[in-house]
Amino acid sequence: MEIKIHDLNGIRIAEVISEGILIQNPQDGLQLFVDLYYQDFGKMIVYAKNITPDFFDLKNGMAGEILQKVSNYRIHLAIIGDFSGYTGKSIRDFMYESNKHQQVNFVSSLEEALKRMSEN
Repeated sequence: MEIKIHDLNGIRIAEVISEGILIQNPQDGLQLFVDLYYQDFGKMIVYAKNITPDFFDLKNGMAGEILQKVSNYRIHLAIIGDFSGYTGKSIRDFMYESNKHQQVNFVSSLEEALKRMSEN
């Protein structure tokens, strides 16, 4: 795992880069976010490919549990990926609502993630 640091007008953003899955369960997510939070990163970028596909199955509650931790720590998170394959109404609504509130954003590119992070 590598952490690339982006500095936008004094705002430090951590981009987490990895070849494999880093978040298999809610505890993995919490550990990653807390580790970065205590390194003074309040804004973080992760890639969907580094999160277990179970995260995107809303029935199991994993996404809600992980994103509740993000909310508790007031972390701003961008998840980068191709989400076009998620066609179910529930997951589409979940991503739409998340993007609307801007604490957690589902985006398609690093540029979009950085733009959203610099706006809030």
